Parts: sequence; C-alpha cells; structure tokens
Amino acid sequence: MMMAAEEGVRKKKATRPSSSSACWWNFRVPFSLTFATYIAITGFLQLRKPLMNRCTMTYMYPSYIPVPPAVPEKNSTSNNNRHALYLYHEGWKKIDHQLHLAKLSGVPVLFIPGNGGSYKQMRSMGAESDRAYNGGPLPSNFYQQSSFTPLEAGSEGLAITDVLENVTVEGQYANHLDWFAIDLEGEQSAMDSRILEEHAEYVVQAVHQILDRYRNSVGMRSQQNEDKGKILPTSVILVGHSMGGFVARAAVVHPNLRKGAVETILTLSSPHRSPPLAVQPSFGHFFSQVNAAWVNGYKLVKGRRWMKPPLTNVVVVSVTSGAQDYQIRSRMASLDGIVPSTNGMTISCTGIVNVFMSMEHQAIVWCNEFVVKMSHTLLQLIDKETGQPYPSPHTRLGVFVSNLRSALPQAFDLLPASPIAHPLALTSSGGISTGGGAEGLDDMDNSLTTKFTRTKNQMAGSEHKKTQEIMPSACPQNVYWESENAETDLHISTSIMTILAMDGRRRWLDIKKLASNGRDWFVLVTNLAPCVGLRMHLWPEKGQQGENGLDNEGIEVTMRMVQLPSGPTHPQIEPGGQTEQVSPTGVIRLGPKDLAPFHYLTVSVTCHPAVSGRPPPSAIMAVGQFFNPEKETKSLSAAWLLSSLYKQQHLWLREYHPMVWNMSVAVSLSTLPMMLDVRASSCGIQQTVLAKEHPEPEDLLKMCKARCFPPLALIWDPQYGLEVAPNLTTTTVVVDSSPAIWGSIYGSEHTTIMLLVDPHCAYDVSFRVSLSAAASRFLLVHGLQLAGLSVAVVLFALMRQARAWELNDPLPSIVTCIESNLRLPLTFFALGMGPILLYFSITIFGTETCPSLISFMGISIICYLFANGAVALLAYISCAVFYTTAFCHSFIRVRWQAYKDQGYRRGLRQGCLACSSLQMVRIWKTRPSVTVGIAASILIFIVHPSLGLILLLSLHAWRCHFALVSHQQQKELPWKTKNENGFMQQLDDGLPLGELPSWTKPSALSLGETKLEIFYHHQGVLVLHLIATIMLIPSLVAFVKRAGQEWTRPAFLDSVLAFGLVLHGLQSNTTDANISLIRVPQLVGSPEPHAGLSFIYLLAGMYCYLVGLGLAPYRAFYALFIIGVITAITRIRDKQAKGKGENGVNQRHFHRH
Repeated sequence: MMMAAEEGVRKKKATRPSSSSACWWNFRVPFSLTFATYIAITGFLQLRKPLMNRCTMTYMYPSYIPVPPAVPEKNSTSNNNRHALYLYHEGWKKIDHQLHLAKLSGVPVLFIPGNGGSYKQMRSMGAESDRAYNGGPLPSNFYQQSSFTPLEAGSEGLAITDVLENVTVEGQYANHLDWFAIDLEGEQSAMDSRILEEHAEYVVQAVHQILDRYRNSVGMRSQQNEDKGKILPTSVILVGHSMGGFVARAAVVHPNLRKGAVETILTLSSPHRSPPLAVQPSFGHFFSQVNAAWVNGYKLVKGRRWMKPPLTNVVVVSVTSGAQDYQIRSRMASLDGIVPSTNGMTISCTGIVNVFMSMEHQAIVWCNEFVVKMSHTLLQLIDKETGQPYPSPHTRLGVFVSNLRSALPQAFDLLPASPIAHPLALTSSGGISTGGGAEGLDDMDNSLTTKFTRTKNQMAGSEHKKTQEIMPSACPQNVYWESENAETDLHISTSIMTILAMDGRRRWLDIKKLASNGRDWFVLVTNLAPCVGLRMHLWPEKGQQGENGLDNEGIEVTMRMVQLPSGPTHPQIEPGGQTEQVSPTGVIRLGPKDLAPFHYLTVSVTCHPAVSGRPPPSAIMAVGQFFNPEKETKSLSAAWLLSSLYKQQHLWLREYHPMVWNMSVAVSLSTLPMMLDVRASSCGIQQTVLAKEHPEPEDLLKMCKARCFPPLALIWDPQYGLEVAPNLTTTTVVVDSSPAIWGSIYGSEHTTIMLLVDPHCAYDVSFRVSLSAAASRFLLVHGLQLAGLSVAVVLFALMRQARAWELNDPLPSIVTCIESNLRLPLTFFALGMGPILLYFSITIFGTETCPSLISFMGISIICYLFANGAVALLAYISCAVFYTTAFCHSFIRVRWQAYKDQGYRRGLRQGCLACSSLQMVRIWKTRPSVTVGIAASILIFIVHPSLGLILLLSLHAWRCHFALVSHQQQKELPWKTKNENGFMQQLDDGLPLGELPSWTKPSALSLGETKLEIFYHHQGVLVLHLIATIMLIPSLVAFVKRAGQEWTRPAFLDSVLAFGLVLHGLQSNTTDANISLIRVPQLVGSPEPHAGLSFIYLLAGMYCYLVGLGLAPYRAFYALFIIGVITAITRIRDKQAKGKGENGVNQRHFHRH
C-alpha cells in the first residue's frame, strides 16, 4: 500500500524539515509548473491565430414565416411562449403567409440551432435546396462512388448497388423540401442540462405541430388539384447544428414523441459521445441517459422477438467539421457505440466529395460547397413514387454513403469495402458467365473480374429483348465516344506513360512485360474526366473493335477512377505563355489481382478540336506508372519525428521515383502535428539550355512547376477519416483524432500519408514537428482529462496533509504536498501511474476499443504532470494574494495604532461598535460557519449551486486571511495540543518524552507556526472547492443570460452534490476528524496510527483520476459529496461523544492549534 511505503520512507529519515523551512523551489514543482505554463501559453496563442477559410459564402433572399403555435399537449411542461417555429421561404417577392402555410406539399425538414444559435442559420440550406430543386440534379460524373463497409452491409451482406437500384433521378427531383426552424432565443444549451431538456421537449412539440399542419392542409391542396395534394408526410427530417444535433437525438427517444415521427437525422458538428463541457453532473447524466436509450433502442426486446426494435428505421448521419473546429472534436461527434453501422455513419467534411476541406464550427451551416452537396443529397432521399423519403433505412443510408463519402479510402485499401453481391467470371471466349465460373479467384473484392448481371426482361408485344449485362466499371453506352483508329495507336515500352495532348489516340501497355520485377501495380492520375475525356480497358489479347468504339473482348475499367480535389488554377503570366501544371482531378489504382488475368492495358484519350493560331502550351493530361509498392513505403518512427525538433528531417525522391509514396507515421498526427514541405529540386532540365549560366533555385522551381503536376497528399486516420491536400507546398498536417483516449478506433495511433508526386521531377520532402500545433491539440483533446486530474491532484495533496495531522507531523503546504507526490520512483508510480494501469486493467474487459498502452500511458502521464503544474500555479497565486492582503492588513493596523487623531478614531470606533451590535452581525461573529452554511444552502437549492459555492469560497478566504494575519502578528508561545476530549492543554515539561506515544512527541512550534498550518489546510480546501466552482461556472453563465426571461429551479442532482461540498467546507475548519478506517501495515519501526481522513482522500483522488481518464470529470462531484457527508457525520459523532463525556471514539488524536 502506498501509505505503508510512505511511512517506511519517513521512518528512515533522521530529520524532517518543518513546513516553514520546506524548500518550495525543488525541481519537481517548478518543472511541472513550467511545463504546464508553456503548453497553456503556446496552445492558446496557436488557437488565437486566424484560420484559413476556403469556403464560399452562400447568398440568398430569405424570408421567415412564423408558424402559429398549436394547442399544447397534455404531457407537455415546456413554455411555448419563449420558443417559436418558422418556415423558410426563398425569394424577394412578397407572399401571403397564411396561404403559403395552407399549401404545404413538400418534405418537412426541421432545423435545430445549437448553443447560442439562431433559427436564421437555416437560410443557407433553405436557399440552396430551393435552387437545387428548381435547377435539377447536378451534372453526372462517372467517378467511382463509395460502397458499404462490411459493418454497414450488416449480416445480410447488402451491396450498395442493390440498395440503390431503384434510386434514380431523371431531370427533376421528386419533391421539394420545406425548411422549418425553431427559435430558441440563443440560449446556451451547451452549458446547462435543464435548457437542453427543455429544447428536446419543444422539438417534440414542433415535430407534432409540423405534421398536424400538413394534415390540415391536405384538404385545401386536394381542392386545388395540386400534384402532391394527397401525399401526407408521416415523418420529419431533423437537421441539427452543434448541440441541436444532440437535441434531435434526445427528442427521438422522448416518451411523448409519436411513433415514426422522425426517421432521418442529420447532425452537423454535434457532440454525441460526450458533452463538450462535461463538468456539470446533471449534464453528464442527461447525456448518458439519452445514449443508453439509443443503445437499447436498436436491441430486441426480451420476450418480444417478433417485434422490431423501436429505432430500427431511424438513420443518423453525423458530419464533423474537421481539425479546424475547436469546439466539437471528431471523437465527440462519433456515433460509434451509440448507433449501429447499419443505421448510422460518421463522416468528416474533409472526406466529403466536392468539399474536401476542414472548416470552423459555425462555417458548416453556410459553407456553399458543403451546403450545395447536402441539399442535393437530401433531395435524393425522396422517393419518386410517394414524394416522401424512402421508407427503407438501408436505402437512405446508401444515399448518404454514395453521395457524401469519397471512394479514395476504399480505392487505396484504407477502408474495407463490402463484396459485390453478384459475382461473375470472365470466360475464355471473352464473354461473361454467371455462377461457378470464378474458379481460381479467391478474393472477389476489388477485382475487375468481379461483375454483376442485372437482368431486365422487357416485353414489347410478344418479343423478348436481350438480357443486358452491365459491368460496374464500364461507362454508360449513351455517352458518345469516337471510335479509335488502330493505325494511330501508340505502344508504350516504358513503365511511365505521359499524355500531353488530347490527340484522340489509344496507348497500349504490355502488362506482362511492364509489370515485371515486382512492379505489378498500376496507378494513373489525370485531369481528364472519365468516360468523356479518357477511357481505360483491360485486354486478354488484342481483339477486334466493335460498335461505338467498344471492343467485344476488352473490359472497361474507366469508372474505377476516383475523384480528387483540384486546387486553384494558376493564371498565365501572359496569354499563351507557359504556366504551372493543373492539379489532377482523378486517380485510378489497379492491383495484381486486377491485372493478372489480362495481357494489355489501353488508355484512350478523346480528340480535341484543332485550333488556329499559336498552339496552347503543353500540359500534362495524364501520367501512368507501373510500380512496386514495397519500394514506395516509408515508416516514420516516433524517435525520427522527435529528432526533427532540433534538426529538420528530409526525404529525397529522385527522378523516376514511384508516383505513390506511402508514409506510415508511428505516432498519430493529432499528438504530434507535423510541418510537411514538398518542393521540386530538379526535373531533368539541363542548366546549359537555360538563359542564365548559374540559375537560381527559384528559376529551376518555376521550370519544374511548368513540367510536373503539383504534388498531392492523402492523409488518412481511422478515426478522423480522409483529408486531401492539393497543390501541396508547405502545410501543417494535423488530424482531429484522439488516439490516447479510451474508445478510439483501432489503429488511430498511426497516421498514413500518401504522396502523389510526378515521377519526372525530383522532390525534397522535409518534416518538422510543430510544437505550437501539438500544444493546441493537447488542450483541445485532453481538456476534460485535465479537469478531472486537477481535482485528483488536490485530493492527493489533502491526503498528505491529513496524514501528517494523524501522525502529528508538521502540516505541509499544498505545494510541498505536490512536490512529495511527484517524488520518484515509489510515490510517483503509486499516484501517477497506478491509476492509469488500474483504469487500463478494468476497462480492457469493456465494450470500448482499447488504445495502445504506450500512447495511453504516455499522454495520461503528461496530463497528470500538467494538472500538478496547474494546481501548483493556483496555490502560488492564492498564496501571493493572501500574503499581499495580510501584509496590507498588518500595515494598516500598525498605522492605525500610531494615528494621532483621537477624535477621528473615536468616531470610527463608535460606528464599528454600532454595526457590530446588529443582530445579523452578532450571529455572523458568533457562528460564521452556520450563517454561511444556511445562506449557501438557500442559494444552492433555490438559485444556482455555483452561487452557494462562491459564498463558501468567501468563508475559506476569510479563514485563510485571518490565519495568515495571526501568523504574522503572533509571538512564539509554548506548544499546545488537544487531549482525548478535545480540550487545549499545555504539555508538562517534567513529563519524559519517552513515555509519550511516538506520534505525540512535541516540537518547538510557536502559535504563529500553528496558524500557518491552519492557513495551509484552509488553502488546500479552498483550491479544491475553487476548481469545483469553476466547473459549474458555464452553467452559471447560462443561468444569468436567461435570468430576465423566467426563473427555473436548478437541477436537483447538481444541488445535492454541491450541498456535499458545503458540508465538507463547513466541517473542515480543522483537520482533526476523529475517524479510524484502516490499519497501516508496519514496514519498519514502531506501529503507526490508523489511517482516517487521509484514506478517504486517497480513495476519492483515485476515483477522480479514473473518471478524468474516462472524460467524465463531472463524476468527481460524487466523490466530493461523499467526502462532505463522511466529514459531517464524523463531526456530529464527535460532538455527541463530547456531550456525553466520552473519551473519544475508536482512536486518540493529539492535534496542534
């Protein structure tokens, strides 16, 4: 046990310095203090830097139609007068509001604003949805779309091609969207649980009101012969931003919500796993309650297996903003463990097609790139037969997956893909056969020989048409393609193929010859559109060309191309002059299983019309290469990255290098963000052909940019997802991941970086760890851990003080206790590393994903050191304040004694006596603890818990101040102690010291030093309650902002737990708690006193340490409540024992005063 070990170490020491002579500036506390200060200052400065915003603003002509409130429901307790419901209308023309409400015929969508948000934030999505419906679907592209993962496919192994078979949009969407929004008056829903509960209840009422509004308008729309007059919506799509997303989920599991009223939820940068400020007990309890209801909502009810789970048809999509969102981290917005993969998806904006960018928290509601994509996606959810969203949850999830998620992770084997449902095999004659003709093809996933057949029997009279065989990688037959001329074909004999012009030629590559020596992978990047500008085929042998330019034996793989985000096009210096190459827009990657059955690969380019005059400058249209993936892999170890702190690390890519470089970083780039710089050093240009005899590096760089396409980086993290950096030169690579937090996705402690670089140029790739970015990420990701660990550090310090009091040793200060708790190796291992190993051992058998032990322990120890430094800083600041006020007090008192004006002194004294004669002042002077306790309790249960704690802090400050003043003014007096009855007595000088127990031997302590110890104790309790009060300050801010609207009683759970802190503060005026819990094992020397309050502090500190590691610092209030109750019970028991004249309880204590 830690206490026994500490007692053994204490007995071995010959002397022990007193607290007054203790060295405050030992190396441990200054180190942790400097460490915490550096991280805090560096991180805050980095967070204050402006972020680069690449979003385009959305413009609109908004108008908001107030929806009249309906009759309140019987079970409702919320106040409808404070909230309102609005309908959005796009257009500058004035309309009749009542007539517009009576003619509702679209799909209802309800927008829920977040913390401090406005209902007007829906205007961007409402405007773009209106434009998308009127303008029709986006132009078709022929890039590969993402498919289901094995978890999303479920036990049935659904293929996304089967799920979306009937999802077609031809020219016009089936119906439009009616955007509603609720006005929550900008309330701080992220700071108080009562506000969150009220918002969830009002959302339920708003959903019912919207559905009733459509039901009432059916008659009028039917009379006017509207197209959708008889269609009645049965559900509302909920779109929530920030805390509005969690409010939407809370409304779905609300007992008053009608069954099936909500089946689709889209959350934008919303917390799901934990609240962003998990410091209020009632807030954390409400989150846990809602998440538990969602987990049980997808489970079968025991005894009712014939009934579907209540949330079977509910689909939830959580969109995160990426690393630039400082308010909601990606881990908080994850649905893992809450919603099954068959009904939910979490995706980052950096991995959404046509978005590919991170954005700050508020930008996600107005970023045009994202809003346009989301508007078209929501419109594709509408069934053309019913005009309402598809009833099948798999279909709705498939629409979100295919439209939002990029296929890049699956194309590069970073994300698994479910196999295609109907495999086909290539026959020897080049045809396609179904069934068991796939012998020898073990892995059908991502193989070009894997195809499916969709048979459509169409009867025209008595004529049966042919069965259509559709290959998933073939371009549609209605896309025009000019037939190639075999005489103009080019045969490529090198492993690198470059297309510089749209010449209408077809390039032949011999796979058997070029894919030798391990170069059995092929990759091609291009800025030509698939099926329109470029096509690719695989051939078993050279065959004859069929109709429409398509060969009877070749297999087309064009639609295996995946879309890349293209950076901005660089302007030409002069018309027709040379400029930088355009970044690629597509990439296709073929593996050995794709290439093995074939002999030839062809790349065909469409023909560009001839232009008159000066020809345009040559530009790279496509670059293809056969490469060996083993030569393109580079592992970056943690030591190699850390060495870049003092010396920048470099990776040199020579000319004709592999086009794809896979760099595996051993440490997550969320823990150690990295500055990545990619610069072209040469591109095969001889210096003799240049105008300058000795060209500058900038001149060579310009020439290389004109010859090679810009580098591009694909950053992948299993938890964060995909991020693409086009036109890469210098960037800070940081992912919004949490590798050292329990529940992180497996593999998130590693980050993969794939560089797509032109093989014609040589590159200098440099790396350097960014300490400022690492500090900011540490504060953002581990802020909740720091709160819980700070409470544990204070409790460990109070444990030291309580144990010193039990042993009659000099009472140490808070800083001295922190210094002792950081002592290596025994104490630091027991208090710093012991809870980490205990937490890892306990939760390893749970349902959460286990992080790497090394990363988890390393980050947790850093958090523990930071918490020690932060608490030490609070102790130093409080000491400086109290010493300053005590000095001023003593100075004024001395000056007052020397003041000569007796008349003025007499008048002021009489005024003070008159004030002290008041009844309230007399009560305060005689029993200040009781007065403060009553006032604090009233504030806690009626007004707000934090106000009661602030009053308690004033009592602690009062005690600290006068104890320090007495310390500075008192002269040395003989040492006194308490007898077993608690009365002060002076030790008899004639009593031999050997006859006293070992823990009662006196030392030469003055009354001033005794007062200093009392100050140390009250300062420790003050710091503990100060941290608890700070944790409740956000709730107080929300309370003050809505104080003028209506009065609401604070949450009962918060009030009860805060009352426990009041009990602890009132009963801890001295530390002589007469309690005996455990016997400390005797290691060396004489037996030691039993552990009492010190053992309670130890257990409470361990518990707070564990809940801090679990990102639930609000649970620390439970431990503090138990301490307060135990302390109060002990005081009451002691007073009862003294009243009966008993000699103590269980154990004697001899304490100094």
